[in-house]
Amino acid sequence: MLLLSLFATDLKKGQDSSMRHIEDLITQLSPGDRVFLRADLNVPLANGKITDANRIEAILPTLRRLLDQDVVILMATHLGRPKGHDSRWSTAPIARVLHSDFDIPIEHVEEFPPGEAVKNALDAASDGSVLLLENLRFDPREKANDLDFAQGLVRHCKYYVNDAFGCCHRSHASVSAAASILPAFSGFLIQKELEILTEIRDSPKRPFWVIAGGAKVKDKMGVLAQLGPQLDGVVCTGGLANTLLAGEGIDVGASRTEPDSLSAVKELLSGGPEPVLPVDFVAGDDLEHPSEVVSIQAGDPVPEHLSFFDIGEKSLDHIKSRLQSAQTIFWNGPAGVFETTEYSNGTREIARFLAHHAGRVVVGGGDSAAAVRQLQISDRFHHVSTGGGASLEFLEGRTLPGLEALSKSCRQDNECTG
Repeated sequence: MLLLSLFATDLKKGQDSSMRHIEDLITQLSPGDRVFLRADLNVPLANGKITDANRIEAILPTLRRLLDQDVVILMATHLGRPKGHDSRWSTAPIARVLHSDFDIPIEHVEEFPPGEAVKNALDAASDGSVLLLENLRFDPREKANDLDFAQGLVRHCKYYVNDAFGCCHRSHASVSAAASILPAFSGFLIQKELEILTEIRDSPKRPFWVIAGGAKVKDKMGVLAQLGPQLDGVVCTGGLANTLLAGEGIDVGASRTEPDSLSAVKELLSGGPEPVLPVDFVAGDDLEHPSEVVSIQAGDPVPEHLSFFDIGEKSLDHIKSRLQSAQTIFWNGPAGVFETTEYSNGTREIARFLAHHAGRVVVGGGDSAAAVRQLQISDRFHHVSTGGGASLEFLEGRTLPGLEALSKSCRQDNECTG
């Protein structure tokens, strides 16, 4: 299909899969070595308290493996989207949780960007301990991928480790530029993500199905195009379902659609994977006032003021029956506005069904991952990705700047075989 050539890219182009891993680093470390660790600890906060520690838990295998070598770790992360220095987005709560809940010997350093205070703290740090920097996004040079800023971050360290898979699709200073300054290695989380997502992308067990939800249609098209030749079916919810239904002349009221994407989506699915569309919806005037369940099978007009915010029970039964025989399922995007209680049932029920599915189920980060963590069932899936945008871009075959930076570091030091 034409779309495959438009959206799919050469998986090898611009991204060498060879990179040094943390176990390669372990053999080189000596007690007291300073290691810069880029983590993704962008956790949700409410009144200064962390409400979901999943990303903190995800960094622990790499963190503890390094600490076992009696090195000193200078760890950095972004948090939220602050506009300059903003105490509401300080990383101090992360340090407190790492210390109190996970028994990590850690000190939070307030000085940012790093200067004399950080140097003094590193000089005084005991072997086998961690210093956590302030929020990287307090400085605009982080997002600008500024080399001078990156040099300031890592200048007192001997090695660089990236275990922030969820940030690898960004050309930011701590993700991209910093890896060009020191010998760079990937952590356990990146290794796990790449292993599982590569299997999904290149050699999934079939029948292979994707559940594509969420509001934005264009975000799904690259993945569907890349996976298309191996896909057996696509469960369409959210904006994708609305757009396809409207394109078939079915009334969707005031529901969000992307008519500009319709022809491309229809070409993508034409003669390829089987599309499965909802047959009923929970609709409302707005997010605060669900009013009724709308069945589109009857062909009745939908009042123009109503929008579809969730799928109904008949749709759930239909989706479950079609997914029953799947051997591999990739789920990205909720079935409705799950963060609103009145419209969360579809997403909850899909999550619970998938948690007990006999096939291999991978949850593709973002809102889908948040939903399964909220339900406290994330341990029942084959894998729950920590990278929403990063996982999608990887599955599309696109070059991820963070991974490319790790590969370049490996090549420039002549330590790669790939």
